[in-house]
Amino acid sequence: MTTSTVTLPPLDHDSVAVVGRLLSHVPSARLVGPDGESVALPSEVHDVLIEVVAAMEAGQAITVAPVSQVLTTSQAAELLGVSRPTLVKMLDQHLIPYDRPNRHRRLRLADVLAFRQDRSSQRRATLAEMTRQAVADGAYAESADDYVTALADERRSAPYDVA
Repeated sequence: MTTSTVTLPPLDHDSVAVVGRLLSHVPSARLVGPDGESVALPSEVHDVLIEVVAAMEAGQAITVAPVSQVLTTSQAAELLGVSRPTLVKMLDQHLIPYDRPNRHRRLRLADVLAFRQDRSSQRRATLAEMTRQAVADGAYAESADDYVTALADERRSAPYDVA
């Protein structure tokens, strides 16, 4: 199994900015070895490097992992931003596929990322619908205090949903 590590952005932001400028101004790049031998980077590698450098320029840490990677429940929970017990409930509800080759559950990274994307899309759609309904109901004409009270009432009445 291939593991992934988190790489923090370098303290020297200028060197990252230079690499970013170089990569963004050319359609492809070459890798030069210590002996002077060079090879053209495949466009897929070039594109990934552009994304990595852009994230580092923004001060973000980077994790590169193969999509076929298998995660533990703890790793998947961390990726989704939920507790491990909450993730286990999601698995028991068959919200994310998993394998159990022995007594431990294993999840494919691709499945976890797909679930995260679906959940994000559902949240955006729900927010858009709530906004549309609020506009239709004239809620934006209300005062901020009225809105806060209505939101608190809705949160108290909403059923618990782990997804």
